[in-house]
Amino acid sequence: QVQLVESGGGLVQPGGSLRLSCAASGSIGSIKVMGWYRQAPGNQRELVAAIISGGRTNYADSVKGRFTISRDNAENTVYLQLNSLKPEDTAVYYCNVAAGPSWKTYWGQGTQVTVSS
Repeated sequence: QVQLVESGGGLVQPGGSLRLSCAASGSIGSIKVMGWYRQAPGNQRELVAAIISGGRTNYADSVKGRFTISRDNAENTVYLQLNSLKPEDTAVYYCNVAAGPSWKTYWGQGTQVTVSS
């Protein structure tokens, strides 16, 4: 059984920083892509950042220059460093992994990030 365990969310003031982590465990197979999505109330879930097995990254325009995604292949863990946070970054952040020959996708349980003074 595959599990994605997220941590690192919380309440932070505007301009602050957080670091999210997501560890994948179980018989997940070869991981192709690891990424983070977010969903704010009333909004659709959107891609924040993704990193492929070769290290290439992709970011939403709204977070470029502020967020950094990285991964530890040995630990099957993906990180998201959130800097210069804004109130509009407030959302539940979900880890997403695509793995195996069929690129099966898995989701974490979500971690709340709230940016407020």
